[in-house]
Parts: sequence; structure tokens; C-alpha cells
Amino acid sequence: MSDQWFAGVDLGGTTTKIAFISMNGVIVHKWEIPTDNSNEGQNITSNIAKSINEKLNELGANREQLIGIGMGAPGPVDYETGIILNVVNLGWKDNYPLKESLEAATSLPVVIENDANCAALGEMWQGAGNGAKDLVCVTLGTGVGGGVIANGNIVQGVNGAAGEIGHITAIPFGGAPCNCGKTGCLETIASATGIVRLANEALLKDGSNGELAEKHASNGNITAKDVFDSARNGDLLAKKVLDDVSFHLGYVLANIANTLNPEKIVLGGGVSKAGDILLKSVRENFEKYAFSSVKDSTKLAVATLGNDAGVLGAAYLIKNNLNL
Repeated sequence: MSDQWFAGVDLGGTTTKIAFISMNGVIVHKWEIPTDNSNEGQNITSNIAKSINEKLNELGANREQLIGIGMGAPGPVDYETGIILNVVNLGWKDNYPLKESLEAATSLPVVIENDANCAALGEMWQGAGNGAKDLVCVTLGTGVGGGVIANGNIVQGVNGAAGEIGHITAIPFGGAPCNCGKTGCLETIASATGIVRLANEALLKDGSNGELAEKHASNGNITAKDVFDSARNGDLLAKKVLDDVSFHLGYVLANIANTLNPEKIVLGGGVSKAGDILLKSVRENFEKYAFSSVKDSTKLAVATLGNDAGVLGAAYLIKNNLNL
């Protein structure tokens, strides 16, 4: 059993990451292939199966070494059936039978889960979660994603939409429009897109002096990284934006923790690369609004696995499903 592998698959709209992963969570080999969205995505699962077979041959491995496939897919998933309910960028029609299709192509057991949930499982198993069985993972990227793990299992909700942390209302009145159709969502503030919006609004309102203003004048635009870098260098306007973001993020995370009392809250995604300047400020707000025993028992940390979180979480998914 010790020399057997799982395949972890992180399905994206442009590329699909695949890895062979050992029973104890070590990545044996990883690679990626283009995601073929043509013809309503009908080649996606067959391409994955073909690539897995080619890689096994290339590595001189026996097919019997591979005991199952876990996959993270971008969209809400019916965990029991492996049907992906709706996806905007893969070509599939709604209610696509992804598990059935991949099992037919590979003749292996398959488990499907939302990709953000897989990233959370990966961080729990081999990353910043460090084995914590009660964990909240928040991905701060172009949007804000989330995964909630209770007693080692993903909390999915009645139709797979649990953990939509980015769509918790942070500003109930007068908030910015969100792509989900609501206004004032956390995603409109704590995502990279939201941070840039807040910074542009601050620059328009509060003047043109300082490092952030100079970057905007020089480049014609700014990024979330520019905001954090400028705040780190003492720019007052950038610091004001950071304080705004940190307040809303810390406040929301405190209320999530007051409800769930997780052992850890892990911040991932591109925005989390800001590191301590963000984490320290978020933690201060978190501690201000967290219930005392929650504040003492829930730790905030930055994710450590990067792009490997999804494939590792997918492997954990199939490992857990097979009770191995």
C-alpha cells in the first residue's frame, strides 16, 4: 500500500494541474495540461485520462499503483453524485456528470469537490493548517473564496454553496456592486480588485501626494501589491486603504470564528503574499471583535502551499473517501 499513489487534479478554465501524490501526502510528480474548452468541453476528461496514462508510462510506473482520483472543479458540486451544477468557462452545460465521465475515461474511483474547498483541504493536510481538523481557509485573489472544514470534513451545505465567505455582506448600505448581484460583499473590499477600487477612490478624494500617488501617476494604474508596498514604506493614503481592508476582513473573520471556533483561519491567494503587514493588521481587528475564548483558541496564518494546495486537497479527498 505504501508505494501506491492518488492522482490529484485541479481543473481550471485555462490549465489543469495534475499530480501523483503518495499515501502520506508527498507530491511524487506534478505537471499541467491545457484545458480544452471546445465542443462543450467534451475532451476535458479524456485529455486528463490520456495525460495520466502517458505520465505513468513516462515514469515507468504500473497502472495498479494509482488507486483513485480526486478533482477540484471551479463551481458548485453535488458531492454525492459528482455532478458539477454550473460552470461559466469550461464549455459544459449545467448539471454535467463530471465524476461519471472521468470514471468512465480512467476506470478509477473519482471524487469531485469545489476547487476552493480542495485548497482548504490541502492546507489542512500538508500546509498552514498543520493537521488542524477545524479550519477556515479564505482565498484572497481576484475574488474572495472560502472553504470551511469541521472535524476534518468540508462543510458543503444543502446545495454545495457553504463557505461563500466572499459574499458575506460587509457593508449593508451603500456598498459597491459585486459580481454576484449583491452589494457590499467582502469580495468588493478584500479582493485584489476591491483593494484597487478602494485605493483609486482614495486617490481621487484625498489628493495626489505620496508614494502610491506617484506610482499611479507613473504607471497610469495601481495594483494591490502597490498598495501594500506603499503602506509598508509609510505612505499615509496606502495605510488608510490597508486599515479599511483589514477592519472589514478582521471583523468578518471574527464573526465566522465566533460561529465555528476553528483552530486556524488560513489566508491564501495572491493578496495574502502581502505577508505580515496584512496579517498583523487583520489579526488586530480579529482580536477586537472575537469572543474572548475564540480569540484565545483560533490562530490566523498565511497559506504555505501556493498552487499545490488544490492537487493536495483533491488527493486528500479521494484518500478520505476510500478510508485509507
